[in-house]
Amino acid sequence: MKRILLCGLLALVPGAGHALAAPAPAASLLPLHDCRIEGPRGAGSVAARCGELRVAENPDDPSGRQIALAVAVVPAVSTRAEPDPLFMIAGGPGQGARESFVPALGALGSIRNTRDVVLVDQRGTGDSQPLDCDMPEDALEDMDTPPEELAGLARECLTTLPGDPRFYTTSVAVRDLDAVREALGYTRINLYGASYGTRVAQHYVRRYPDRVRAVVLDGVVPPGLALGPALATDAEASLRKAFADCAAAPECKQAFGDLDAAFDALRATLAAGPQQVRFTEPVTGEPREERFGRGELALAVRILSYAATSRALLPLLVHEAAGGNLAPLAAQAAMIAEQFEGMLAIGMHNAVSCTEDIPFIDAETVDRAALTRSYLGSVMLDGLQAMCAVWPRGVLDEDLRAPLASSVPALLFSGSADPVTPPSNATAAAKGFSQHVELVFAGQGHTQLGEPCALGILRRFLQAGSTSDLDTACVAQVRQPPFFLNFNGSAP
Repeated sequence: MKRILLCGLLALVPGAGHALAAPAPAASLLPLHDCRIEGPRGAGSVAARCGELRVAENPDDPSGRQIALAVAVVPAVSTRAEPDPLFMIAGGPGQGARESFVPALGALGSIRNTRDVVLVDQRGTGDSQPLDCDMPEDALEDMDTPPEELAGLARECLTTLPGDPRFYTTSVAVRDLDAVREALGYTRINLYGASYGTRVAQHYVRRYPDRVRAVVLDGVVPPGLALGPALATDAEASLRKAFADCAAAPECKQAFGDLDAAFDALRATLAAGPQQVRFTEPVTGEPREERFGRGELALAVRILSYAATSRALLPLLVHEAAGGNLAPLAAQAAMIAEQFEGMLAIGMHNAVSCTEDIPFIDAETVDRAALTRSYLGSVMLDGLQAMCAVWPRGVLDEDLRAPLASSVPALLFSGSADPVTPPSNATAAAKGFSQHVELVFAGQGHTQLGEPCALGILRRFLQAGSTSDLDTACVAQVRQPPFFLNFNGSAP
């Protein structure tokens, strides 16, 4: 369930950290100590300065129960660091910033030379009072779980949560973020938000405009968008675009023919019943046998669509699977499932979705026919609605979903093939910023932090603190990696 319910999952780049150098600001009121923070499943680590800031779980009851926010400051290398750090906000909702961004910190080296990078696990995620619970991970992957069973699972989850989910929403999280800023002694900050994190970043700009020097939104969720109905149709459009891009490349079209028809036939086969598939476990090399049905197909295809490099494999994997060789796709699905296991705090995810998204979906406007035609179907929307029917609504600022009207300089990134936050999202959000640059990266997927061109633009934007005369020429040179024609790679 955790794996299939992701509203936005970061595609990060691996990287190594630099040596620890400059300390946190002298005015910091938050005690920090030397530490190392690790990426998912130990994927790299980086030296940092860590601490905890205690805040009220219910912000309107400051004398009530306290929770600890996990904070990591990766200090600037330069002894003459800029006074305004970069705060990075993770997606999900439900991902912790400290774990999520560690693999990307190496790529941010040019930014870290002159600026502190601050990672705050949003309340309910990471090590900040994580709201997680044991829910069967195949409940939605089966795509046949009755809504009443999902509601029951949600009720069970609520009984085991270590906190009150009503206070783990975006409206409360931005107060935490500003409390951390103040405790660390920063007057103004720069924000980078990815996927769901763009919602948090925009609301922080709304609440604390004088505290923000510049904001970067990557894989954008505009304030008024209720996540849910479009997740399946956007994923479907991204997949069909991959097939169309393959058909437009002569070598790919010749190798794989009509991929739309092949995929539809594969879906029909798996809809009739799952199959047992034997394959070699990609990491250990051990033989393995797994059930592979339409849920596993949906999981593999959706997550492979997130990054341009894995998207390049889709035509080959679909062609092989449609021809009866399910092992390569099953191996990819298994590797993906293990990679993202445990990265999402489902209780915090539901706290946000059941307060900020699902209540604002108008059933009469949902195109059920389009959902049915998509490879994800209505499973995510129906599943979320079933769980949210029993989940308590949390704190919601009245203007959370209102359009922004900000003069803060904003840089907005989108991938043309993004399966979850298409470029139209950024276009809608850009209207809220009087100073903005909106960039679409051809053939790229969800979030651009791993794209060298995007990193260069991000660095120049933060240096200038302005969108004026920003050099974005490299965007025109970005291309989708060539499709794999066989398991040896693409055409020479």
